[in-house]
Amino acid sequence: MKVGLFIPCYVDQFYPSVAIATLELLEKLGVDVDYPMSQTCCGQPMANSGYEHFSAGTSAHFTETFAGYDYIVAPSGSCTLHVKEHVMAQDGSGPRIYELCEFLTDVLQVEDLGVSFPHKVGFHSSCHGLRGLRLAKPSEIVGEDFNKPESLLAKVANLQLVTLDRKDECCGFGGTFAVFEEGISVQMGKDRIADHLSKEVEVITGADMSCLMHLEGLLKRQKSPVKILHIAEILNGITLPKT
Repeated sequence: MKVGLFIPCYVDQFYPSVAIATLELLEKLGVDVDYPMSQTCCGQPMANSGYEHFSAGTSAHFTETFAGYDYIVAPSGSCTLHVKEHVMAQDGSGPRIYELCEFLTDVLQVEDLGVSFPHKVGFHSSCHGLRGLRLAKPSEIVGEDFNKPESLLAKVANLQLVTLDRKDECCGFGGTFAVFEEGISVQMGKDRIADHLSKEVEVITGADMSCLMHLEGLLKRQKSPVKILHIAEILNGITLPKT
């Protein structure tokens, strides 16, 4: 099995630790991973802003760059969904792309991670993962069935995962929505944070660093001690510094 690691622009530029954690995690699990140095943006920002016709070049480049792999894996639900529906939908002969959590559950079928994270954690379900990739079915929103990211967190020793009151609710980021509808975006983010804080979490995690970046900015403005971590960092065995 040969996997091409796709790292979205915002992870590459702002959160390289998430990319490193993803690579290390896959290698620990015995996956043959390659990072194609020629990869660029998948074109999602243009498509989301109504200019998908300008992203033909990025789509063609993406397809060419990742053509030689069995699978493509990305630590991002939103970029994975864009590639799946807009870049690779026209040609079913290419490699299949997976968001990291669904690759771990559906392909690798991971049972043991061998890591510990002794903290109280809240998981934010991003819209692209929840509603687009179906990382959790609608019934799972009320905690009844299988949730892929949360099932992985359940395999982390000493991690206490809280149950949120509105775990299916959008954080308000939405890419350019946060720019054009700043007031609504901020209030939605504050509402999500309030849900986590009411459960006294130490860490908020998720599978999309874009949503987590939005929440992190609001937490910093509130001078909150709550930390933001991508799920890959927790699954890879990150240790938080003692305060």
